[in-house]
Amino acid sequence: METVVTVAVIIFVIVAGMFLIHRLNVQHDERIGAFRYSDALPGIGRRPRKSPRATVPKSPPADATRHERREGSR
Repeated sequence: METVVTVAVIIFVIVAGMFLIHRLNVQHDERIGAFRYSDALPGIGRRPRKSPRATVPKSPPADATRHERREGSR
């Protein structure tokens, strides 16, 4: 008889924990839904992107050219 009560209590605690976690997830989802991360800041307009990929710089970075000059002068 003690075993049945122990198993019932364990199952009840597991179900109560599942319910609590579910409720916390619902609250969290509501908070995330209420806050719009993708909205632009007031006074700052969105700039349209020309292409989906980032543009590649046409010239090498300044550090690379300085490094080449140092090696070339030796």
